[in-house]
This record gives sequence, structure tokens and C-alpha cells, in this order.
Amino acid sequence: MIERLTVEAIALLKQFIETQSFSSEEDQTALLIEDWFKTQKIPFNRNQNNIWATNKYFDESKPTLLLNSHHDTVKPNNGYTKDPLKAIVEDGKLYGLGSNDAGGCLVSLIATFTYYYDKKNLNYNLVIVASAEEESSGPNGLNSMLSIIPNIDVAIVGEPTLMNLAIAEKGLVVFDAKVKGTAGHAAHPNEDNSIYNTIEVLKWFKDYDFTKKSPTLGDVKMTVTQINAGKQHNAIPSEVDLVIDVRVNDKYTNEQIAEILKRKSPCTSIIPRSLRLNSSSIPINHELVEAGVELDRETYGSPTLSDQAVLSCPSLKLGPGDSTRSHTADEFIYLAEIEEGIDIYIKLLEKVL
Repeated sequence: MIERLTVEAIALLKQFIETQSFSSEEDQTALLIEDWFKTQKIPFNRNQNNIWATNKYFDESKPTLLLNSHHDTVKPNNGYTKDPLKAIVEDGKLYGLGSNDAGGCLVSLIATFTYYYDKKNLNYNLVIVASAEEESSGPNGLNSMLSIIPNIDVAIVGEPTLMNLAIAEKGLVVFDAKVKGTAGHAAHPNEDNSIYNTIEVLKWFKDYDFTKKSPTLGDVKMTVTQINAGKQHNAIPSEVDLVIDVRVNDKYTNEQIAEILKRKSPCTSIIPRSLRLNSSSIPINHELVEAGVELDRETYGSPTLSDQAVLSCPSLKLGPGDSTRSHTADEFIYLAEIEEGIDIYIKLLEKVL
């Protein structure tokens, strides 16, 4: 059965690649997922472009394990030399947009869920959500499903981790900040030039140190990523706009980070866009982690964001593929990685189910 599911999962991934599914435009890949469940005779539900199902013998008295990955993609960059919407197999690699992030993870989890769907006497209920809008952190993704699906006790989120165990993940807060000065003509003296005022502000952001370090996730990482000011060469602007990207470890809440920057940063104003993308983790002694370690999988902390950020329960990020390939030109996943992914997912769950 595992061999058949693996072949069918790879075929489904090829269909995903050749079906455009930019974030918030996933309606056609949602139909492909519906077709999988129909073919496997598994009842499913659809909410917008999110497809979800529960195992056959769902029992409300048992804890529930969520299996989740996403079927939306970013738009292809200009560096592609191959057609991003064509599934191309060369030298054991399956090329195509979304192959690595996170199509390989999703089809592996779908195959795993299908394998366990009609098994009796499981220790956990299983819920699978093939979610939308992960890449854009949109309002109609996994976050919109949490009030619809059964209550979740623990989750496996499928993202490319080389099938190692990401037991923690940094959160994200993006800030919009302003540095003000006095507008004026470039030909005249001006001791309050907003652009010059920004020099010390940028140095503050570069040098500021959040004191709480995480053994798993390391330091909070704060980076100024955008700067914008001025409209013409001879006019000093009255203000400079900055965008600051903050990757939050598990020693701070997003609210604490916002309060620190509002209190200490030398900006005229600094406002967070959202505080909902929190850091996430799972205890090192959780049975899912221990099962993975028994399978010789390494543990680590992930600097990249996923749908874990919207979950309030313990969650483990785990999946085939390599995060460094995500969003790159000529994105690919090894076929052997999908085979290994399905094998390890099934063996991991076998130890806890």
C-alpha cells in the first residue's frame, strides 16, 4: 500500500506543479485534492480553498493530531530557466514551482493520512488540512480553519526540513516606522534633515541587542529591510519611512517586542502591522519528538515562518525537501526525498498512534 500511495503522491505533485496556485488563487489545486479524496473514498470538507478531513474512526474522547501543509505558491522569479509550471524530471529531481515548498510535504502528508485513515484503535484522532494562503499569511488560510475543524492538541506542519525535526520556529513582526525632520530646499542650510536623522536610527537598529537568548532559536533577529524618502532632487523630505523585520525567539511574545521598540527605538513612530505570527515550539520530550529521534532525525530551531505561527498548540515542523531551495529559480525536490518523507511520516506516527 505504501508503494502505491508513494507513486500516486508523486503523480499528484506533478499535477500541482502544472496547475497555477498563486497564494489566494488555489481553487484549481483544491479541486485536485478533492479528486484524491474522492478516488480514495475518503469523506472531506472544503472551506474556500482549504480542504480538510478526519480519520474514519474519529473519537472525541481522544486527543487530536493535525497534519497540515499548504498548496499555494509564490509567483516565479525571473531567474527560472525551466518552465515553472511544467513538471520536469531530470536526474532524480522533480522541477517545478511549489515542488519543494511545499508540494512535496503536502502530498507526503496526504498519502500518510490516507494510509492511516481507516485504521482502528488509534491513540490520536487525525485531522488533515491542505491549506491556502500560507505564502501570503492571508486571512483565508489555516488561521481561518481553526474554528471549523475539531480542537487540535498537537500538530505536524509540513515544510521542507530534510525530514529533520524543527522543534521551534521564530515568530515574525513587521513594523512601519517614521523618522521626521524639517522639509526644506536643498540649497539652504538645514540642521534637521530627516535623511541625516535616519543615520543614527539605522545604527540603533543595527546595534540593538535583545537580551533574552533561546537555546533552540538563538537571538531575536531585527533587520531594516526597506527605506523610502524624497520625491525630487532639490527638496529635503519631512520624513523617512522604514520597514523593520523582526524574527522573534521563544523568549519573547510579539507584544513584548512591540512594547520594547515603542519604548526604546529612536523613531518618531513605530507601528506593528500584526502581532499574530508568534513563535512556536514543541517540548523536546514530547512523544512525537522522541519518536523522531528514535528514527535518527536531528532536532533544530527554524528561522523561517510557516503556518505554525497561527497555532496555539505544540507543533512540529517536518517535511521532505530543503528549505534553502524554497522560492529559488528552478525549484526542485528529489523524488527520493518524497519516498523517504512518506516512509518516515508513517514510521513516526506508527510509534505514537
